[in-house]
Amino acid sequence: MTNTLADLELLMKSRQGLIVLDTVEEDRVLTLLRLLADRLTLPLFLWSRTKGLRRDGNDNAVYGTADPAQALAHIGSSTVQALYYLSGAGPLLQDSGLAEHLRDVATQLSRQPGAIVLSGVALELPEGLRRLSATVKLPAPDAAEFRRLLQRILRDMKRDPSAVQLTTEEENRLLEGLRGLTLLEAEKVLTRAIVEDGRLTADDIAHVIRAKKEIVEREGVLEYYPAEEALGEVIGLAGLKDWLAKRTHIVRSPKKAAEFGLTFPRGLLLIGVPGCGKSLSARAVANEWGLPLLRMDPGALYNKYIGETEKNFRRACDVAERVAPCVLFIDEIEKAFAGNGSSEDGGVSQRVFGTFLTWLQERKAPVFTVATANDVQRLPPELLRKGRFDEVFFVDLPDEPTRREILALHLGRRNQDPARFDLPAVARATVDFSGAELEQVIVSALYSAFAAQQLLSTEMLLVEAARTRPLAQVMSEKIAALREWARERTVPAN
Repeated sequence: MTNTLADLELLMKSRQGLIVLDTVEEDRVLTLLRLLADRLTLPLFLWSRTKGLRRDGNDNAVYGTADPAQALAHIGSSTVQALYYLSGAGPLLQDSGLAEHLRDVATQLSRQPGAIVLSGVALELPEGLRRLSATVKLPAPDAAEFRRLLQRILRDMKRDPSAVQLTTEEENRLLEGLRGLTLLEAEKVLTRAIVEDGRLTADDIAHVIRAKKEIVEREGVLEYYPAEEALGEVIGLAGLKDWLAKRTHIVRSPKKAAEFGLTFPRGLLLIGVPGCGKSLSARAVANEWGLPLLRMDPGALYNKYIGETEKNFRRACDVAERVAPCVLFIDEIEKAFAGNGSSEDGGVSQRVFGTFLTWLQERKAPVFTVATANDVQRLPPELLRKGRFDEVFFVDLPDEPTRREILALHLGRRNQDPARFDLPAVARATVDFSGAELEQVIVSALYSAFAAQQLLSTEMLLVEAARTRPLAQVMSEKIAALREWARERTVPAN
């Protein structure tokens, strides 16, 4: 918050009469403005619709100033050089009369030490006020602020510091996990966790995940996706797993990684044959790293009203950054931007794509983006440029040993003992089958066995395999072209 304070001090010294703080955290705004007023030796006045205009620390408001017009009139006529915080005034500015009045008062204040401060997220100011104002985005609380909050909670609850039963690494993970929550939200999460069993342990990180889920659901532009699959359930893909394993410690110990000169990984683009585990891998990454998994459906963000699609997309990116550290999953990304460059949608796809590329390149928040694609011909070439993603992997069809493992996994999930089956024979009979197609062979054979009131057998699996035409054979030319394209452009995931 130190940099923000310095920015505000500079704006005040530059005679900026109207300042907008982009945040929902009024408590932090008050703390910041009190520090600012103290630095500049200016009195701080607070206004709200319920209490009117009063000096900070004084409960007695100026008579009649609950009316915003009267409050502005008082500020305009006052000879006191001061800082004025108008809490909850943003929506009132849609009144053209009030907006003009505020503009006049802010212009007057710009000629002397003093300013009016508003706060809110993405406040829509009228044009005249927007030109006059300066907006400062208040950064989300960092780990240091959350650590101070935790210490205060323990002190207020009269709990011994030994109630925090966390290793240094676990405590850092917990505090980093709180990123994206307001201090008030974090206080509720930590207090509830301590009250439940009288202590704070690594298990309480789940409380943080739940709190972030509520944020995502409340915003409605991203889908909170349950990450239930473990990385061990992803059969094969040794190259991808090795790459992820080397970055696990960075995710779990970002502070140590930063001291070592490493930053949070940016993300992956997984290209390959449909049904080979790309989406499963994305979900497993979030589970392995203990991070929330958010799914972006770009199609759901498109809106028929001008400008709304771009706004939705920016909101989605903002939510991902607020919930960070997290994994952002975009399935079949080529479908989202297939219209890029086309004029059929009035250039919306092109603008959204440009916004997305800029965000991929410049974001600072620890958001690990995993995008999947099946059709490389529809992928905009700009997306493949280094810097957008850390790596581009090609996920190919499973080989025979991997097919055996996949068959054993899916049989076990359906209460079938894999040892009863001749899995090498089934694996040999399923050349060019994807993981999803192997699963479907088992499901279809189970239907047949249940209908015949028999135990599932190897023969039934072989019959279903023989009936199935895998996608790799139906679209052999396309798969061959995909492999050829990937040969020199991607890293093998298998």
